[in-house]
Amino acid sequence: MLTIFAARGLIKLELTRALRNRKFLFFSVLYPSLLFLLIAGSADSTTKIDGTRLTLPTYMMVSMASFGALTAVLMGNSERIAKEREGGWVRQLRLTTLPGHGYVLAKTAGSAVVSLPSIVVVFVVAAAVKDVRLDAWQWLALTGAIWAGSLVFAALGVALGYLASGDAVRPITMITYFGLSILGGLWMPTTSFPGWLQDIAEWVPTHAYAALGQAIEQSRAPHAKDLVVLVVSFALFTGGAAWLYRKDTLKA
Repeated sequence: MLTIFAARGLIKLELTRALRNRKFLFFSVLYPSLLFLLIAGSADSTTKIDGTRLTLPTYMMVSMASFGALTAVLMGNSERIAKEREGGWVRQLRLTTLPGHGYVLAKTAGSAVVSLPSIVVVFVVAAAVKDVRLDAWQWLALTGAIWAGSLVFAALGVALGYLASGDAVRPITMITYFGLSILGGLWMPTTSFPGWLQDIAEWVPTHAYAALGQAIEQSRAPHAKDLVVLVVSFALFTGGAAWLYRKDTLKA
């Protein structure tokens, strides 16, 4: 029972800190919507993306919602955890009733909750400005799928936070962040890539992540390959985070 209360308290603390960070809120909540308007603002509502039945605004709505969630859970977790390790906060938490898996869970859950507004804001902007129209079940399914899928990258953020400390974690996170965004097709359709790069992109977790939303927009079931990529990625990221946490504990 004490463990549950400790985890809840840490989640509440994480949310409070995130909501007070204006720079973080701008880049995770407002920035994806601005990028959506920049990319799809002048696009018409009839031209379809090659290989899909989606217009550019509809396609980019899912991409930018996914990008916003990725920003919230990846950038929000990695640097904060590295700084907490350096400042001794993690060492102090180990003296409480909160176990290691409770700490990782609190970090993952806290960042995932913050990712929800970034998804909703992109949807509102797309519907209001570009007149994107979907059925009610599609809006709900999109929100749930993108929000749940962000847990994959929240786990990656935790792993990166334990992979490096201090200033070293920022370039590692930025390279990972931009690499996943570009190769996953979040900034531009992967159909515009050369053939060899499209083959690589199909195995990038962010590509599979956005593909879930695009499947919902097209009223079809997601491809099994995309689900496998996400499940395997989540297992690898959580396993890596757990291993790095234990390694860090032994060093303390």
